[in-house]
Amino acid sequence: MTPAQKILHDVFGYPAFRDAQQAIVEHVGTGGDALVLMPTGGGKSLCYQIPALLRRGVGIVVSPLIALMQDQVDALRQLGVKAAFLNSSLAADAAREVFGKLMRGELDILYVAPERLLTPSFLSALEQLQDGPGLALFAIDEAHCVSQWGHDFRPEYRELTVLHERFPGVPRIALTATADAPTRREIVERLGLEQARQFVSSFDRPNIRYRVAQKNNARQQLQAFLESEHPNDAGIVYCLSRKKVEETAAWLKERGWDALPYHAGMDSSTRTIHQQRFLREEGVVMVATVAFGMGIDKPNVRFVAHLDLPKSMEGYYQETGRAGRDGLPTNAWLAYGLGDVVSMRQLINSCDAPEERKRVERQKLDALLGYCESTTCRHQTLLRYFGEEHPGNCGACDNCLEPVETWDATQPAQMALSCVYRTGQRFGAGHLVDILLGKSTAQIEKFRHQQLSTFAIGQALTATQWSGVFRQLVAGGYLEADMEAYGGLKLTEAARPVLRGEQTVWLRRDAEPVKRKSKRAKREGKAPKPFAGTKEERLWLALKAKRMELAREQGVPPYVIFHDSTLLEIINQRPATLTELGRISGVGQAKLARYGDAFLKVLEDTANDI
Repeated sequence: MTPAQKILHDVFGYPAFRDAQQAIVEHVGTGGDALVLMPTGGGKSLCYQIPALLRRGVGIVVSPLIALMQDQVDALRQLGVKAAFLNSSLAADAAREVFGKLMRGELDILYVAPERLLTPSFLSALEQLQDGPGLALFAIDEAHCVSQWGHDFRPEYRELTVLHERFPGVPRIALTATADAPTRREIVERLGLEQARQFVSSFDRPNIRYRVAQKNNARQQLQAFLESEHPNDAGIVYCLSRKKVEETAAWLKERGWDALPYHAGMDSSTRTIHQQRFLREEGVVMVATVAFGMGIDKPNVRFVAHLDLPKSMEGYYQETGRAGRDGLPTNAWLAYGLGDVVSMRQLINSCDAPEERKRVERQKLDALLGYCESTTCRHQTLLRYFGEEHPGNCGACDNCLEPVETWDATQPAQMALSCVYRTGQRFGAGHLVDILLGKSTAQIEKFRHQQLSTFAIGQALTATQWSGVFRQLVAGGYLEADMEAYGGLKLTEAARPVLRGEQTVWLRRDAEPVKRKSKRAKREGKAPKPFAGTKEERLWLALKAKRMELAREQGVPPYVIFHDSTLLEIINQRPATLTELGRISGVGQAKLARYGDAFLKVLEDTANDI
């Protein structure tokens, strides 16, 4: 067993490295620089934590996320690692105490915000450390924050080249879970990592089931999704606006869900309270804007739902990636409609960004629309965007589990496009559908008297079907929203060959919406997954109760004690001794000594009661 494998087993409790972890640890452990692209839940933290413990001195981890620092330090201390953090959340006395430990060489790992690290006084302290106890490495977490094209851009990240300039002998490892090819090139350039070895893992998250639903009363669709699949689970619901966050959280709470709002417009103390509740309690649903999530280390988030279209594939991948970090089955559910397409395109066109930036944002949105309307494997479509091939037939997305029917919609597309043209290219989809169906309103009657050729020619399709046609024509680039016409639809160049009969149009056939009555969720008494209705359910609940009790005693999130995946393995293996419990993945020596007897007693008591 190598020193790295011994640390992995004894400290972290894992029997073996996963994928590229061992190669990364060995490379950085021997002094090499690295750029690591690894999906959320892939084990990025171990890639710098183990080299920091292997090498002489302290490992300095640069992170923009206060919440992540606290979580990581709590988890490391549970493992017996001497870890601390320095950020604005610490009182002056506490910060001085941490700084003193750092300078005395009493820390293995220190997490620090980039703003603190870049101060002249801290950089001078690092030079003293290098000459004394030593600097093991610099880890730059969330490295995509360096990219001006990313939605998490942090200007101070661009100044981190100072680490290489002032400490050329200290290895650097930059890590991210979200980086397409342009962002990757920018990370290399901005951080001076041209000579670094790149480790690019598969971006696939096979435990996530991706689903896209056509919007038809999105809140009730969300409630049906939660009731049927996640009655007691923690999850995140993303909304585009702060107002919608507040309204959706209140709506869910009225219906029995433990739902909390989170957005940048709330005061910081309320945001902190809500975030702590989400991390430390079971079954909390966080309704949030994209201000929430980056760096949230909660492994048992069982679903991520989007009530509005994200801004890009990168954003969608990153946001859905916050679910299922423990590798257990999880859901990514997105409700999407024509209004989303129009509003997102208007948002891009109306912003003050340079035209080059707008062009990039439109391309990103188009890629996401293609994903939403895709009839093929969603894992395959998502990975192809990041330059990775996937064989398809994943068995973990709606298109693979329930293959989508397509239809030759050339004639309806021509009708829809003609209707847009003959009404002056100034009306929205709802009005156009009424004209095609021959519905009578005062405004539409005017078109009828003018002998509009498209009036009532579309009665072979329902209003829902016509809405789907217009949505897919906008997503496909045949129509676009005209901002000067208040969102009215107008033709694009791509519409011409369709109108001339030179191009066929195939669309996905939307399922007709199922009507249901909204009702208050009755969650009490529902058995939690994965043991609902089985004899193991009682043991599962008992183990979770013990974990929560220990977590509350120590003021840490439950998953810091043990992940759900560790509890599942305990149930499956039924260890009877400390030695057997020590073989369970995620039970290191420190946790075994601290919690082993307590969890063995739960196993014994539950066995006696059954």
